[in-house]
Amino acid sequence: MNVDLLVHGGTVLTVDAAGTVVADGAVAVREGEIVAVGAAEELRTGFTAKECVDASGCLVLPGLVNSHTHLAMTLLRGSADDVTLQGFLGRVLKWESEQLAPDTVAAAVRLAIAESVRAGVTSALDMYWFHEAAESAAREAGWRLFAGPTFIDVPASPDGRAYADRIAWARRDLERRGPGRPGHRPALFAHSTYTLSPAQLTEVAALAREFGALLHVHAAENAAEVATVVSRQGRRPVELLDSLGLLGPDVVLAHAVDLTGPEIAALARTGTAVAHCPVSNLKLGCGIAPVPQLLGAGVTVGLGTDGAVSSNTLDVLGAVRLAALVHKADGDPTAVGAEQAVRMATIGGARALGLGDHLGSLEPGKRADMVVLDLDAPHLRPAHDPWSTLAYTAQAADVRDTVVDGRVLMRDRRLLTLDERAVLDAVSRSPERPQEGPA
Repeated sequence: MNVDLLVHGGTVLTVDAAGTVVADGAVAVREGEIVAVGAAEELRTGFTAKECVDASGCLVLPGLVNSHTHLAMTLLRGSADDVTLQGFLGRVLKWESEQLAPDTVAAAVRLAIAESVRAGVTSALDMYWFHEAAESAAREAGWRLFAGPTFIDVPASPDGRAYADRIAWARRDLERRGPGRPGHRPALFAHSTYTLSPAQLTEVAALAREFGALLHVHAAENAAEVATVVSRQGRRPVELLDSLGLLGPDVVLAHAVDLTGPEIAALARTGTAVAHCPVSNLKLGCGIAPVPQLLGAGVTVGLGTDGAVSSNTLDVLGAVRLAALVHKADGDPTAVGAEQAVRMATIGGARALGLGDHLGSLEPGKRADMVVLDLDAPHLRPAHDPWSTLAYTAQAADVRDTVVDGRVLMRDRRLLTLDERAVLDAVSRSPERPQEGPA
C-alpha cells in the first residue's frame, strides 16, 4: 500500500488506553491520517512511502497540545514579570488597547508557532485579539490552531469593536467556517466572569452551543479573582457558571486554581474540562491547582502554558515536568505521576478540546500529529521508561522532528514551513513594551 509518510525505527509511545509502547516501531500516514502503527520491519515491508523519517535512537510520541495560551503575547515576553495577576492584567490590558493590530498579532503568532514547533507542540487553544490574523499565520505554517472570536467587555478594545457588536460579528465568523473537518472545531472565547456579566456570558455560551463550538473561559485563577466575582455576583466563578448552566463537556476552564470540593464535583458532574497552567500559576503567585483531586474526580485535565508574558515560554514539556513535580509538594510522590503528566499534555488536551477521537494518541484513524524526540544526549541516557524520560528529563531542545496532519513542519531541527530569520526580524520591529508601573 502506498502512503505519504512513514516514521520508522524509533520507540513509539502511542499513548493509547493501554499505554502501548512499540520498540523499533513505525507509524504510517496517508492523507494526514494514521493508517497503521506497529513493528518497523512489518510496516516497511507492507507500505511504500513517498517520504520516510528514520527515527532510530529516538522516541516517537503524539504531538503536544497546548490547551490554554495567548500566542501573540510573545511580543511581551519578559515585560511583566514579578507582579500579581491583577498587576499583570492592568499593565497588559493597557498595552493591548494601545498597540495591538492584525499585523503585529500575525508576526507574534509566527514567532509563537516557530517556538512551539521546535518544542513538539502541534496544536493550541488560543484566546486572543485579531484571531483572523492568527489563523492565517497558522494556515501558512501548516500548524493546528484553535482560535475564534474573543469576548471581553473593556472600555477600549484593541479591535475597536464594542461588545454590543460582537455577537453579530462572531455569528458571521462561525457561519463562514462551515462544516468542521477532522481534527478541527470552532471555538468561542469568553474571557472571564469578572470581565463579562452573567447575561453576556449566557449570550456567548448560547451562540457557541448553536454552532457546536468549544467555549473557553478563564475561571478561579487566584483568590483575588474569586473575591472580586463574589463581591459583584454573590457567587464564586465556578458556582456562577454552574448556576447559569454554562458548565459542560463543550467548556474548557483555564487555570481553575481556587476551587472548593463542591466545585470540583460540579466540574466532574457536567463533564467540564480544565486547562492546567502550572508555570503561569506559580509565576503569578496564584497558587497550585488541585489537579490530583480533579483527576481523582474524573475531570478531564489538559496542560497549557498560558501566554509567553506570564509563563515566558510556550514549552509544554516544561509544563509536563512541573505538573509531575509540583503536586508532590504535599508529601505524596504519587500525586501526579509521569504517565499522568504526559497524558495531560497529549490525550488529555485532545479530550479537553472535544477531539479525543482525532488527536492526542498515535492510533489508526487519528490525525497524524507526532513528534520525534532525539534520545542521543547525555541527560537522556539510559532511557529506561519513556514516560519518565518525557516527564523528568526531556527538554524542548531534544525535539528533532515535528509533524502536523501528516506534514513535516520541522526535520532535523530545521523549520520547513516558516522562514525563521524573517520571523525573528519581524518581531524585532514590534511595538514598545508596556510601561513599568505599580503592581
